[in-house]
Amino acid sequence: MKFNKNLESIRTYEAGKPIELVVREFGIEAKDVVKLASNENPYGCSTKVQKAVGDILSNMALYPDDSMTKLKNAISSRFDVEVSNVIIGSGSDQVIEFLMHAKANSSSKILVNSVTFAMYEIYAKHVGAKIIKTASQKHDLNEFYDIYKEQKPEIIFLCTPNNPTGDAIDRDELFKFIAKIDSDTLVVVDGAYMEYAIAKDSSKEIVVKELIEQFSNVIYLGTFSKAYGLGGMRVGYGIADAKIIEELYKLRPPFNITTLSLEAASVALIDEEFVQKSITLNFEQMKRYEEFALEQKIDIINSYTNFVTLCLNNNQNSTEISNSLLQKGMIVRNLSGYGMNAIRVTVGTADQNSRFFELLKQCL
Repeated sequence: MKFNKNLESIRTYEAGKPIELVVREFGIEAKDVVKLASNENPYGCSTKVQKAVGDILSNMALYPDDSMTKLKNAISSRFDVEVSNVIIGSGSDQVIEFLMHAKANSSSKILVNSVTFAMYEIYAKHVGAKIIKTASQKHDLNEFYDIYKEQKPEIIFLCTPNNPTGDAIDRDELFKFIAKIDSDTLVVVDGAYMEYAIAKDSSKEIVVKELIEQFSNVIYLGTFSKAYGLGGMRVGYGIADAKIIEELYKLRPPFNITTLSLEAASVALIDEEFVQKSITLNFEQMKRYEEFALEQKIDIINSYTNFVTLCLNNNQNSTEISNSLLQKGMIVRNLSGYGMNAIRVTVGTADQNSRFFELLKQCL
């Protein structure tokens, strides 16, 4: 059977191993497995969300509200934008898929950072577009601009804070960069971890209202999978000029968000107390990682997210260490696929982090 030739160059995205798989493969009891690989909120989600979802379980026979009025109104209020500026996706990666199909084709060029979220490249390959990568590991906007002038890409992806490294772009630098980009080039600002960055350093905050009012060719992406603790609900969003959103809606399938997910995200957006508490605990625990890295003489990238990237020494191998940790029931993300001898570790609870330090010492 023949398939689309574009698929030949695509490597399947590998998500963090689920706990259930580790239990089956290594015979470890589920209670002894710690997952610090997918940057989920280790404190779960708001109890208000749990109650709200429980209250609507009897409505599962009906399709969800396809207008998504409640959630779009909540996002509109949160960012002080119009409802017409908002689109909801099954995770922000679905919005990325919409963008790629709306703007790119086999003759298009897509500019991304050398180390960044893998789905940008995967979705680009869906439409046969050419991926252009920077040489720098961290976002160097001067390099981005030099490549832009030479290659004239249709789409530029800027992930801030960046996954999987955790570094973030200064707001002023970002705005200056976008101001130099032609209005027909789509600039995607992926702020999946922005809630964490804002708490750590206000100079990293991207004010969405200012962004889309100044630039009609920019879309901002956000998600409920990280700070809001709703990874299992799969809800993301894009905010942009109404003309961009109108085009994206032509690609959105009906009922792409479940009733439970819509309710969960709407309530989560209101419970700021839970989000801020999670973020505070995250950065308190991150200090322990910084101290551990110093003690073990391992480089750690300054992170504005809920994860840390530990760059290993030349005599250490990220694949071997990741596998060794896995066999001990500790799931982390090996970054060898990104060309890095490093592991990415979600900042967990105090107990989870203590367990990680103990096991990594054994592996080192």
